[in-house]
Amino acid sequence: MNYRNFKGTQIAEVGLGTWQLGSADWGNVNEEDAFNILTAYTNAGGNFIDTADVYGMGVSETVIGKFLKTIDKQVYVATKLGRRGDEPNGWPQNFTYDAMKRHAEDSLKHLDIPTLFLEQLHCIPTGEMRSGKVFDNLRKLQAEGLITHFGASVETSEEALICLEQEGLASLQIIFNLFRQHVADEVFAKAEEKGVALIIRVPLASGLLSGRFDEQSTFAQSDHRNYNANGEKFNTGETFSGIEFKEGVRLANKIKNILPAGNMSQQAIRWILDHPEVTTVIPGASKTTQVFSNVEASALAPLSPVVHGELRELYDAEIFDKIRGSF
Repeated sequence: MNYRNFKGTQIAEVGLGTWQLGSADWGNVNEEDAFNILTAYTNAGGNFIDTADVYGMGVSETVIGKFLKTIDKQVYVATKLGRRGDEPNGWPQNFTYDAMKRHAEDSLKHLDIPTLFLEQLHCIPTGEMRSGKVFDNLRKLQAEGLITHFGASVETSEEALICLEQEGLASLQIIFNLFRQHVADEVFAKAEEKGVALIIRVPLASGLLSGRFDEQSTFAQSDHRNYNANGEKFNTGETFSGIEFKEGVRLANKIKNILPAGNMSQQAIRWILDHPEVTTVIPGASKTTQVFSNVEASALAPLSPVVHGELRELYDAEIFDKIRGSF
């Protein structure tokens, strides 16, 4: 595992996303399997885990907290707040200081730790980001010692650029993959200029870039790749990066023919890591074999300039216009 700098802390360039461990939107992952996934990741040298309070409404955070008690390794956990709807003033009105403090404290309780390494806004309305009040609230939580760093997870480049104007922003979590290449053009240089870490989410486009699916592939009723395939429940980009599934399968096959022979998931992650502005990429996993595959991308040689060029040509010619929703 290779490591990159996050505000003076060395974190794994391949992190672990744990939406799956919430057992809500990807099918069920029981606690034993979740522990196996977390063990596989940390044994491989991984030390950066991303979660959120709404991943199973505390389930993901709680299982991570239990796991941390079983190991004697330094692991940095990032969580997110802002999308809970379980209160009278829930989504999309979770942004008072009192609500944000209560949600941060709940995450601390679930994780059973004294301070959050990184608290992030969780894809909240653009207007709330633009007003800046949520960032003042995060600074207050930081001053009170509840959080060490704060950042934001966003849906669009516009939102990313809004957040990058905020003093003290440690990180920006954004969708970036072979189906979202333009984000590098719009955001990366500004993030580097501001010294803001880039955390890359949805790196495999909900599995499309693993090369495992064909047009007949189906998903469980509780899997967001079923119920949000066309943005029915939340932003289309969270599922298949906004590409219609069958079209995505076709395009993924074209990408596979450009990438070097081998494991497509690893090569797709390697492509992301070839961008020096990236701090870490956080693929999820619902089984240990996926963890092993993902972390091995760190050891691969960079892709050649020729491959990068061909992938960008394909993107500009056939992929960009296929993205649906806000991006």
